Formats: sequence, C-alpha cells, structure tokens
Amino acid sequence: MSAANYQQYDQIAVIGLNHPPLNSLGHELRIAIDALLQKGQDDPSIKAIIVMSQLDVFCAGADIREFGLPAAAMEPNLRTLIEHFEVSKKPVIAAIQGICAGGGLELAMAAHYRVAQSNTEFAFPEVKLGLLPGAGGTQKLPRAIGVESAIKLMINGNFVKGSELANTNLIDCIVDGNFLAKSIEFAKSIIIEHKPLKRLRDMQLAHIDFSIELAYFLKPYYKNAAHYPAPIAIIDSVKDAITESYEIGLQHERERFIELSNTSTSRALRHAFFAPRACQKIPGISATTPKKKINSVGIIGAGTMGTGIAINFLNANIKTIILDQLPTALDASLEKINKYYQDSVKKLRLTTSQIENSLGNLKTSSRYEDLRDVDLVIEAAYEDLELKKSIFKILDQVTSKDTILATNTSTLDINEIAACVSQPEQVVGLHFFSPANIMKLLEVVRANSTSDTVIATAFSLAKQIGKLPVLSGVCDGFIGNRMLEHYGRMARILVEEGALPWDVDKALEEWGMGMGPFRVFDLVGNDVAWAVRKRRYIEKPHIRYGKVADEICLLGRFGQKTNKGWYHYEIGSRDPVPDPEVEKIIIAYRKEHGISPRDFTAEDIVKRCIFALINEGARILEEGIALRASDIDVVYLTGYGFPRFRGGPMKYADELGLGNVIDELNTLYQESGDPFWRPAKILEEYAAAGKSLN
Repeated sequence: MSAANYQQYDQIAVIGLNHPPLNSLGHELRIAIDALLQKGQDDPSIKAIIVMSQLDVFCAGADIREFGLPAAAMEPNLRTLIEHFEVSKKPVIAAIQGICAGGGLELAMAAHYRVAQSNTEFAFPEVKLGLLPGAGGTQKLPRAIGVESAIKLMINGNFVKGSELANTNLIDCIVDGNFLAKSIEFAKSIIIEHKPLKRLRDMQLAHIDFSIELAYFLKPYYKNAAHYPAPIAIIDSVKDAITESYEIGLQHERERFIELSNTSTSRALRHAFFAPRACQKIPGISATTPKKKINSVGIIGAGTMGTGIAINFLNANIKTIILDQLPTALDASLEKINKYYQDSVKKLRLTTSQIENSLGNLKTSSRYEDLRDVDLVIEAAYEDLELKKSIFKILDQVTSKDTILATNTSTLDINEIAACVSQPEQVVGLHFFSPANIMKLLEVVRANSTSDTVIATAFSLAKQIGKLPVLSGVCDGFIGNRMLEHYGRMARILVEEGALPWDVDKALEEWGMGMGPFRVFDLVGNDVAWAVRKRRYIEKPHIRYGKVADEICLLGRFGQKTNKGWYHYEIGSRDPVPDPEVEKIIIAYRKEHGISPRDFTAEDIVKRCIFALINEGARILEEGIALRASDIDVVYLTGYGFPRFRGGPMKYADELGLGNVIDELNTLYQESGDPFWRPAKILEEYAAAGKSLN
C-alpha cells in the first residue's frame, strides 16, 4: 500500500497521506508526497492541489524510527519538500485535521493556504527533545500567529486547538463537518477568485524592539532553565525572524538545530523519549502472548497506598474491592477516595457523571471470601514478610486458580511469597509508587515462577490504568529502592562526616534532582526507612548506614507527619525549614563517635550520591535484575525525580565516559575504604571494550 494516494475532483487534486499510525514524515512518505505533488503540477487540468490525511491525524512530525539514521536526510528531505510546496505554480492547500505537529506543521506552513477543523491540535514538540523546529518553523510561526504566541507555543511544546488560532495567518478557514467536500469548495474559491499564492515566508514582521525579558517566557516551563539551551535558541531564532531576512533566519535556525542536536541535554532528552518504548520489549513476550482480561480487582489494605492503588482502577472503570480487617481503615479510605473525586470536580478534571460511574464500581469488605471471583488481587499490607506470606496463604484458599496474585512490596523477596501458594506462576510484584494514583511508574517484578501470561497481562493492565511499567527481577529493593538505599546511605554519611542536611539537599537540587534526599525522607516518613535499616543492621552488619538518622527517629522526628524530621514544618505547611535542633543533634553525634567534621563542596556531595546510583545501577544490570540500562534510567526519571536533561543515572554515566566514572569510583574507594565503591565489573568490561551502557 502506498504511503499516499492521489484523487482528482474536477480541477482539484487531493493528495491523501496514508502512512499509519501517525503519518510520520519518513522517507517513504516524503517520496510519495513529492511524486504526487509533481503529478498534480504536470497535469494541465489540475488548477489546485489539496494535501490532507486519510487517517485521523494530519501529520505528527518526523519519523522517530529514522532519528540518527541516513534515511532522515535522504532526498527529498523535509526542507526540499517544503521548498517544492512553496515554489508550486498552482495553489497548494493544507487541509488539516487531528494532530499537526513538528515537521507536519512546518510542511503545512509551506502551503499557500490552510484550512483546519476547530479541534485540530497544533504543536512544535521539538523542545522536549532539546531541539528547535529545524525546517523553517521558527521563522514562519511568528509570521503566522505573532511573536509572543509563537515563542510560547515553541518553548512549551504543548498542543493548541485550531479554534484558538482561527484569527491568525496560520489558518485561512475553519472547516467542521463534510471536511473533504468543504476543503474542495475552498480550493475552488481560490481558483475562481484568482487568489494570489500566499507564502508565510514572504510576510514581513515589524522590526519591534525585542526587549521582553527571557525569564518571562522561560519561568513557567523550566525549573532549571540554564540546563535547557533549546528555549533560548528558539527565542534567538525568533529574534532573527524579526531582524533578519528569511534566508538568513533559516540559515541560523539550521545552525542552531545542528548545535543543539550535539548537546548533552538533547542526547539526554532523546534518550528519555525512546527509553520508555524500549521498556515494553520483553524477551519471550510478544503481541501474541496470551493475556488475561482484568475486569475486577481486589486490594488488600485500606491505607494510603491501597487507597491510591484503588483510585487507578476506579478511574479505569474496573470493579474494585478494598479489603481491610479494620472498619475504621475502610471508612478512612472511602473518605480519601470521595475527597479525591470532589477535588477532581472542582479542578474540572472529571465530570459528576464520570465520578458516579467510578464510585459505582467500588466496594469495601472485611471478608476474604468476597475476593473469590476477582481477576486480580493486589496485596498492599504493611511491609512485613511474614504478614504478607500469611495473606497469600489465605488467598490461595479463597481465590480461583486463574486469579493473578500481586504484592505491592517495595523490598521483600517475592519468591518467598510465591512459595506460599499452590500456583506460584500466578504471583507477580506490582510495585506502585506513592502517591499511587499520581505517580506513573510501576515496577513489574518477575519472580522465578511467574508466567509469561501474567507478565504480559501486567504490562497491558499498566497501560490501561495510565502507568509506565518497567520489568524487574527479584532482589532486595528491586531496581529503584535498591539503588535509592545507597543514594540515601551516602547522603546520611555525608551528614555524619561534616555536611548538613540542607547543604546536601541544596547541592543535589541545584544539580537537578527534583527533591533532595532529606526532604524525601521527611516526605515519606523517617520511620519507614528506620524500619528497613533495623532489618539491614542484622542482615548486612558490614555495611555502614549512617546512624545519626536513628537519633532523629528516637526523638519522634518522623518528618512532615509529625511536623519535624530533618527539617521543621509549620502546622499545615509542607515547606521545609532548617532546624537548629537538628544541627545540635548532628554535632552531638559526631562528638560522641569521635568524628572530626570536614568540609564538602557541592561537587563532592553530588559525586558521592549520584555515583552511588551509577555503581549500584551497574550491578543491577550486571546481575540481570534490569533488562537494559535504559530501563534503569526510566525508573529514575519517572519515579525518583532524576533530571530529564541528564537522561537518567546510566545515561549520565555514558555522558561522563565510563573510564572517568571508574576513576572516580576508585578514588572514592581509596578515600573511604568502603567496598561499595569498587567499580561494578560491567563498568570495567564495557569501558575496556569501548562500549557504553546504553
């Protein structure tokens, strides 16, 4: 089947883009468009040419499968195709519906006229890949919709409805209903009225004084604007559109595009874009792998996590039973769910009828027998192995042999849990992240016996409830929390040795982390990590954990829930305030244990914490707990606030160079004597072979 087709309606040629699923402008489609455009040019009976889509989208932009490959530049490339549109002796009309983004929008702007449906969505998402529109977009969009509107659209990368752009030079006519017929009617009017061949590139922008502050544009979108060069390059290109000729502006735009594509930020953002797609590829599992349809789910535990998990399924219109032995816990859960939906109505996220439908799928119970017929059970009880094993023994007695049994444990051995049931192949880990109804990451943990059907079902279900699944093997903490343990451990050791909690947080937040570790500890609850450390002291007595944290917990400073932890919190506020009392506790601890404090630079702090993530991540990859390095990056980008402009801990290691990473790890080992800092073998093997992790 051709990527585009050609039909003639009297004097009008219609080129129909037909390259599923998104009409991406790969080489095949570019060739087809160019050939059919020429066909229309060569036919003397044709007086106008319409370019539209046979799909629900006009064109979503470049073909991501060609990124970095020679096919992306093969003729006709996008710039050549745009030139052929512009120099056409016959009017070219872009009839736009669905999505028109990136290169697709640049192609549409090369047409002489544009008609669009009111609900058509326009965007330049290149900025999200650390790039700018590279085929004239920065020069034409200001001419089409105005300078300020163009800058905002390009630097936020979000979609704008056609109805919002109706009175601009971008859209000549809004067409709703009978789209093809009305587009042809519009084309005929151009012929009859002998309208000129308009080109956006020929429009003149007034030489206004471009004095608007950069921060005015950047502040709403970029917390770490200094790390994102693309928005600044976009603004500079728009300045060229105002002050230079179109040809010079186009030349500068191309130079900036090439320069941006070679930045670490763009490499990181492109990696962050492709990595979630790679996560879905699991050896041995394909589109033909059988999946179980999940129509009903039971959730054991009506606490914060169980309640958040339930909301995901209610939002997806899946029948949900929350089970807890405590009536007060069930009442509290219902209250939280009702409040969530009330807030959703106030914020216009959901309608009243949608909420009624969701709540109609909810039941509560204190009887395990009520879970007999559900398709999936998710245990979200307290993080205690014996408790979880006892729950699974009960589930083995009351549920169907086809019921998938999942645990939400964040650290415990799922193989031990699976051993408690008669069909261990039905057991899987579904590790949601808190708050479970908001965080998109879902670690799908495969135990030794978990079947392919259960894994395939988990990945399909994750998509249904709006989560991003990443496969993990069984180990203590899986991918995310296993790495986090050493990240947090190094942060606490830094405090013992001379830093203060707010110094550590500031250094890491300025480096790009969404929240410093001590703010995270307070948010999650210091008692949670304390319970894990108590187990670690027994299981891993040789590892240094930084016990000043225990002193904080012994004083009942559990974080935000007690209004004091590593920080002080005013009642009703979540803003952390450095607390002199904490500093006194730390100083006393150092004195008691004979620790002479030393000074740490921000670079020292970042190096210890981030290199801890890299080294442990490499071990996880080496052991096969993660399928690929990019899966580890997805976990940290999606669930742990790792900065997207750095691409994830493993991508960051690649950017540094694995040889440099190994040198730094060896230095840390020599300074501390901590065997943790010995470089993971896979780092040394890859460095010796000249390979990168990703």
